[in-house]
Amino acid sequence: MGKFTKAEWLHGLGLLEISSLPVLAQALRELEELLIRDKQALIRSASTSSQAKKRGSTSAKEPYNRTRYREYASDPKTAFADLYLFCFALAKPPQARNIDLETAMALWSVLLAPRYPIINDLITFLPEKGTYKGANKDIWNMVHEFCRAVDPSLSNYEADGAWPSLLDDFVVWKKGKTDDGVEPVPAKKE
Repeated sequence: MGKFTKAEWLHGLGLLEISSLPVLAQALRELEELLIRDKQALIRSASTSSQAKKRGSTSAKEPYNRTRYREYASDPKTAFADLYLFCFALAKPPQARNIDLETAMALWSVLLAPRYPIINDLITFLPEKGTYKGANKDIWNMVHEFCRAVDPSLSNYEADGAWPSLLDDFVVWKKGKTDDGVEPVPAKKE
C-alpha cells in the first residue's frame, strides 16, 4: 500500500492553504461530494471571485484555496477517472501487478458504489464465486467502464463485447439470480 511522506503531506496542505483539521475535513467532504457522489460543484460567489482575482489568492471568505477543487469541477468525469487510477497505484504493493481482491472490493465500495449501485452486486458475487484472487490494472479499469457503460438491469450488456471473464461470469450470475427472482443454487464443490 502506498504512503505519503511528511514532506508530501505538508506540501499538499500548503498548496491548499489548509491549516486545521476542520478545514481539511471540509475540503475532503467537498471533494467527496463532487467526485465520488457526483454532486453539483460549489458555486463561487461574485464577491469571493473578485477578491481572489485582486489578491491572486483565496479570499477571507474561503476556508481554503479552492483552485484545485475548481479545476476538478471544470471536468469532474476526468478528475474522477484520475482519482480512480491513482487509487489503484496507491493500493498496489511495490513490484506487484495486482491488488488483492479484498482491497479492490473495499475501494470499489467507496469509489464506485455511490455512483453505480451495480458494483454492490459484483462485490457480493466475487466472494461467492471464490475463484478470483486479485485485480490487475485491466480488471480495475474495466470494472469502472462496465459500471459506467452497462445499465444496472444489464439490458445493454453485450456478451460478445471485450469484457474480462470476471465480468462475463458476473453477468451470468446476476441474470441467473434475477431471471426468476430466486437465487441460483450454487454448484457443488468437488
